[in-house]
Amino acid sequence: MKHPLVLRSRGPEDPGHGAIIATLERVLADIPAPESSRADLPEDAARAIARRAAKRAAVLSGSLALPPGPLGFATLLPDLYLIWHTQRQMVSDIFGVYGRSAELTRTHMLYCLFRHAASHVVRDVAVRGAERLVIRQLSGSALRRALGGIGVSVSQRLAGNAAGRWIPLAGAAAVGAYAYWDTTQVAKTATRLLGAVEPVTTEA
Repeated sequence: MKHPLVLRSRGPEDPGHGAIIATLERVLADIPAPESSRADLPEDAARAIARRAAKRAAVLSGSLALPPGPLGFATLLPDLYLIWHTQRQMVSDIFGVYGRSAELTRTHMLYCLFRHAASHVVRDVAVRGAERLVIRQLSGSALRRALGGIGVSVSQRLAGNAAGRWIPLAGAAAVGAYAYWDTTQVAKTATRLLGAVEPVTTEA
């Protein structure tokens, strides 16, 4: 029986676009409750949350990248899911320390997770208002189109980095370092958004 998170790639050039989109849909299916409460110094609390999440992401991703060759390719989707799952909870917790959990939607989550890695896909989600950003809430069809574009970007990145899966220790270290950096970028987007976002949303 095939496991839904085991990537069966036909080669480094085919990292499983459809499976990546399915994984994205799972990640964005619901918004997790925050494991944090409103903080007196939300920026400091957000930085602490980001550091913990980045370390966790690095350990998870680096560990899953240890198996070499085909076994390493089999861990690609579990790796993506666990990293996105960690980042999703981090974003929720950051919104929590700012006391703005009620504003967090799937579109906010999409923007925070992929603003740095697929800016061409999510650039129209946040638009500049008179003084602050306005988050345009995506309809179901628009969200699916955005996920398709993100899936292409992720597939291309995985294909470009596939060689690292054949180098057990050095490859795992590089994968873990990228997961750490990627998670810190997600945290920066979330904190910047909370400092600039206008609590008004429009349908797209």
